Amino acid sequence: MPDVRGRVRRSATIAGVLLLFLVLGLPACAGRPAGAEPAPGSSGVAPPPEPAYRGESIPAYDVVLTIGTDGVLYVRETITYDFDQAGEHGIVRHVPFRRGDRLYEVRNVSSSSSTGAPARVRTTRFLRDVRISVGDRHREVRGRQAYVIEYEVRRAFTPRADHDDLLWDAIGTSWDVPIGNAAVRVQAPVPLRHATCRAGATGATTRCLRDRDGPYAIDFVQNALAPHEGMRIRVRLPKRAIAVPPPRYVPPRWTGHWTGTAVLALALAAVPLLARRPAPRRGTGAGLAAAGALLVVADAGDDVAASGPWAFSLGDRCLAGLALVIVGVGIMCVQRTGSARFAAEDRPGGLQLVGRDVN
Repeated sequence: MPDVRGRVRRSATIAGVLLLFLVLGLPACAGRPAGAEPAPGSSGVAPPPEPAYRGESIPAYDVVLTIGTDGVLYVRETITYDFDQAGEHGIVRHVPFRRGDRLYEVRNVSSSSSTGAPARVRTTRFLRDVRISVGDRHREVRGRQAYVIEYEVRRAFTPRADHDDLLWDAIGTSWDVPIGNAAVRVQAPVPLRHATCRAGATGATTRCLRDRDGPYAIDFVQNALAPHEGMRIRVRLPKRAIAVPPPRYVPPRWTGHWTGTAVLALALAAVPLLARRPAPRRGTGAGLAAAGALLVVADAGDDVAASGPWAFSLGDRCLAGLALVIVGVGIMCVQRTGSARFAAEDRPGGLQLVGRDVN
């Protein structure tokens, strides 16, 4: 009996100690769910997560690139833009129409907004990009807005000997704000066996993540893009899978012969000699410069009217016109310098004091 009583007494003592610890620890654990970590401080409540970006940003950017059998790239961009509290009139998307000496054709631009923001679209060519302005000049928007921009790009494919290439920056590198989540879907009428994506600034080699792969569509995603970082898509298609028109190249060309080049060289050599010769009559320099400008316009106007402002060539008439402009401007500079010199010589050389002599 004494052994039985001792064992019972020890078991009751251990149970009482465990119960005491449980009761003492219960108030500290009852205020938070199981597995939760108390936040620093006495409140025990975790603070809300900080926003990923402050100020203006693009939380989501979704692009669908559809390759048509006619060789046209059909683009649909859904841009969720957060204007924060700053009032803006809309967004501006820059789409290239010229890279180097190659031209692309950007056509049929349209826009809309699922959040009710003004979505009037205006397109202008500026330097090497088509500026697609979406919004209203007389109305500002704030907060988060969603825009849809659709357009077509022709002559975007490059024919090769055994395949056809597409290299296109799906979101561009002209955005001045960060992009939270970007997704690009590439759709083709044939199975896509060779499609890659690189993210980051120009020349970067960071591979985009693949979200879903299918026989005719591939999705690429990328998070946390900094300002001026893009997603460059490269697709290789089998030969004759789609109709690929030839690319269009319009570099400025030097088509002048030795006569035009010699005239331009003589004009450049004659500029230092103009100061040593008697100045021609007034108006001669302006007349020569105007005649030269007319020759330049006449020579380059045909090319510009037919193929755009980047297609002009430097022919003999253009070189002769440049020579006349150089000589005319040189004569005007000599006449202006001579007039300033004569005015300085006619100016009194000293100060004259006028007054009464005080002796």
